[in-house]
Amino acid sequence: MTIDLNCDLGESFGPWEMGNDAAMIELATSVNIACGYHAGDADIMRQTVELAKARGVSIGAHPGYRDLHGFGRRPMPGMKASEIENLVAYQIGALQAIATAAGHKVTHVKAHGALSNVACEDDMTARAIASAIKAVDPNLIFVVLANSKLVQAGEAANLPMVHEVFADRAYEDDGSLVSRRKPGAVLHDAAKIAERVVRMVQDGAVVSVTGKVIKMRTDTVCIHGDTPGAVEIARGVRKALKENGIEVAPFRVAS
Repeated sequence: MTIDLNCDLGESFGPWEMGNDAAMIELATSVNIACGYHAGDADIMRQTVELAKARGVSIGAHPGYRDLHGFGRRPMPGMKASEIENLVAYQIGALQAIATAAGHKVTHVKAHGALSNVACEDDMTARAIASAIKAVDPNLIFVVLANSKLVQAGEAANLPMVHEVFADRAYEDDGSLVSRRKPGAVLHDAAKIAERVVRMVQDGAVVSVTGKVIKMRTDTVCIHGDTPGAVEIARGVRKALKENGIEVAPFRVAS
């Protein structure tokens, strides 16, 4: 049994630092790099790509809404499908250029924050993201929230996909993530998170806030780099997985 651990990184901006990217890259097997719209800039992107290359970690674009002030976590209603396609394609291309300059290669795409949350429930947004990925490179792997509209959009676009669950986020009974506006949406207890991840991988399921068991395909587990104590959480997760005979390895493409 194997599982990929992914982390959202490169989310600093200029002199403002977010998270400990160097430490998290040592613990992750794939990373998703901010592309300048919700966080990050050209220099941060290059630094993150070089860290990942040195560690042998795969990199993906992490496109979000153009919302530096809100860290991409505020919905932007009213956008047309073409506008969403363009903002996603733009960000993928930016990271591809930086990666090429650094001698690395972008392998996957994972939508960030509110863009992802909206797409999980909205067909138009989900399909626009998938269309952008396919237009840029149909071989890019689409990282999708298990049991969401993103899965259907990826299937319709015939994109290779991996299904993601979250180590440090609470789930509603319908399989969606609890809104960050609600208390308890983000989990912080490293020991409980580690135990939770082991169950997720072994059972192929998550447990909602009410205790409901929701079956979910689990190809990769995300630990947010900006969550307080992220490094401790990631270390605990890796240790628990190893103790339970689960190998941490880069994700496999879902069939």
